[in-house]
Amino acid sequence: MSHLIAPSILAGDFANLIKEVQMLNRSEADWIHVDIMDGVFVPNISFGFPVLAAINRYTLKPLDVHLMIIRPERYISRFKEAGASSLIVHLEACTHLHSTIQAIKKEGMGVGVALNPHTTINNLEDIINDIEQVLIMSVNPGFGGQRFIEHTFQKIEQTRNLIARRGSRARIEVDGGVDLLNASRLIELGADILVAGSSVFGSANPKKTIAALKAL
Repeated sequence: MSHLIAPSILAGDFANLIKEVQMLNRSEADWIHVDIMDGVFVPNISFGFPVLAAINRYTLKPLDVHLMIIRPERYISRFKEAGASSLIVHLEACTHLHSTIQAIKKEGMGVGVALNPHTTINNLEDIINDIEQVLIMSVNPGFGGQRFIEHTFQKIEQTRNLIARRGSRARIEVDGGVDLLNASRLIELGADILVAGSSVFGSANPKKTIAALKAL
């Protein structure tokens, strides 16, 4: 299967959010990545339920919702109601990760687990067969426009090896500092889903940039 491109709407123009979503609808983007931040788990605050629901009203693409919040299990059904197609929680934010994964599945959403740059892949050993996505953070979460962490390449290889060894069908997603300079290598090493924010919305022609990422 060809890799997927999930532009991060966090990097879009909030004053023209509908236009940004409509542009993504016309583009070759596969999903729209939506970052939810609470100002506690990460030092930033982003979207809430009303904005997510508004994006859902206008988009033709699945919403890949990335929760950078503490105790995400409190809000699983509300994110489903707001339009999330898949829900990603951070391993570091979940006291009872297996229970949270099962609750997301019960709501009929795809489920992913995200790892911060300092978190090792072996933490996924016991849940890799229960999830659809592994999101590898290639920057420290909280802000867009950060520099890509080179160690991510090694983590992708480690994740691919774990998936193969355990017979998992999970896909590898990479989020942070993804652009046309590193995307080819990410795909070559095993990344299935590329989240791109600043490199898309900061470009002169976002649709063209998405197409270029998709064509790799």
